[in-house]
Amino acid sequence: MMETITESGAGLSGASAVHMNIFGLNPVVVFGTEEQKRRMLPPIAAGKEKACFAVTEPNAGLQTTKLQTRAERRGDRYVINGAKIWISTAQVADKMLILVRTTPPEEVGKPTDGLSLFYTALDRRYVEVREIEKMGRAAVDSNQMFIDGLEVPADDRIGDEGAGFRYILHGLNPERVLVGAEAIGLGRAALRRASAYAKERVVFDRPIGQNQAIQHPLAQCWVELEAADLMVFKAAWQYDNGLPCGPAANAAKFLGAEAGHKACQTAVMTLGGYGYAKEYHVERYFRESMIPRLAPVSPQLILCFIAERVLGLPKSY
Repeated sequence: MMETITESGAGLSGASAVHMNIFGLNPVVVFGTEEQKRRMLPPIAAGKEKACFAVTEPNAGLQTTKLQTRAERRGDRYVINGAKIWISTAQVADKMLILVRTTPPEEVGKPTDGLSLFYTALDRRYVEVREIEKMGRAAVDSNQMFIDGLEVPADDRIGDEGAGFRYILHGLNPERVLVGAEAIGLGRAALRRASAYAKERVVFDRPIGQNQAIQHPLAQCWVELEAADLMVFKAAWQYDNGLPCGPAANAAKFLGAEAGHKACQTAVMTLGGYGYAKEYHVERYFRESMIPRLAPVSPQLILCFIAERVLGLPKSY
């Protein structure tokens, strides 16, 4: 579905409008109690509520174990203080899925312990949301969040206290598959526009698409998008069947993002000067194609993961 949205021409702006509500509540689906599922999932599915995903922090980046936002237990409630960054849709969200530290790092056996996950109301009396201006995907807001004394019911905690990192990891593989699919759809949208232009644009008394210097890059983009698509569905099949899918999910995200970005760049170059004009859309696709390369994990860290976990090489970081 997400691949179809991006391929339609809506691009990452269209996909991002529903992305969070497709993958974000996976931890609730998998680890939530029956009461939590009944309370939390129907409003999202019905479109009555919107959610945001509050994990990343200004000083932690991808090193999630270094999160500093704290939640202190006080009776049947927790009080949260801290800051988050790159939180999409926080300008309009009613709820947030937030990962916080409930036990100081010096008091846990492993760095991944002591983090807890909550799905709770985004109460703007205690949460300040500041929008970040960015290069592309203007249809969806990205934000910094500053949390000061937000009280959260203990009933909004997903799973066991201190086990939130494991719950978040369970949702990261399907998100990688999702992002790979979105990038492929975006690349296909760009490829479609570039091919149509190459058939219509006449220079030196012939359509530019008759020249192999135009044909071959476009054809190679199609081949790479199709190959990435197979990896996306392989990873999705593994996840749906309860099989280990980390390598395939990371490969799907890597291949989809790289193929999508290359297709968008090739589309701009095919259109030449017109590719730089907003009227022809491909410049927007090109700007948006950076998103799946950057998030939710960099291509370099994916290669580190494959090197370590698949090839058995020593950890490099």
